[in-house]
Amino acid sequence: MEKTLDKRTVDMRIISEWIERKSSVLDLGCGRGVFLEYLIKTKSVFGVGVDWDMEKVGSCIKRGVPAYQGDLAELMKTFPDKFFDRVVCSRTVQELNNPAKVLLEALRLADAVTVGFLNYGHWRNRLHHLLTGNHIITDADPYEWYEARPTHPISISEFESFCDRHNIKVTRRVYLGGDWETPCEHMYNLLCGYAIFEMTQ
Repeated sequence: MEKTLDKRTVDMRIISEWIERKSSVLDLGCGRGVFLEYLIKTKSVFGVGVDWDMEKVGSCIKRGVPAYQGDLAELMKTFPDKFFDRVVCSRTVQELNNPAKVLLEALRLADAVTVGFLNYGHWRNRLHHLLTGNHIITDADPYEWYEARPTHPISISEFESFCDRHNIKVTRRVYLGGDWETPCEHMYNLLCGYAIFEMTQ
């Protein structure tokens, strides 16, 4: 799996461990469909992806992964309640025009929703912004402001507050350190680089 998932190995491995065999999965912001292809081959899931980028959706189709191109929120409206066993939103939530609307709709569609995101509360981000006044450019966020899509930087504490405010139950969570590999075991909002939550409602 490491070779298949390339740089996303660790977070995708964690998420895949939470997914049952032969379950149905909707991947929001599926990219080129690498993760869904892996799930279909190894866990026989019924997987569907959606992405705004037509080129990436084309790559999904070439992999044999069903995928739609377009607005996530509009597509989700077409599915009935609890149509999927799980919705995955990994490294996508910060780019959504209306994250709250999409996440609440995802909870309507599935028994469980998995969300993974870069923690912008990480100390390196704070220090870099303090010293330079600019956002930090990393492997995971490599674009200058004029090249990037609109983003809503999010910290762990902000996400947990969102869950509390909307009575969303967090059933599982994993915090990875600044290398996005080793577990982060304390001071999560300061030391965690990447967080993964499983939610139900």
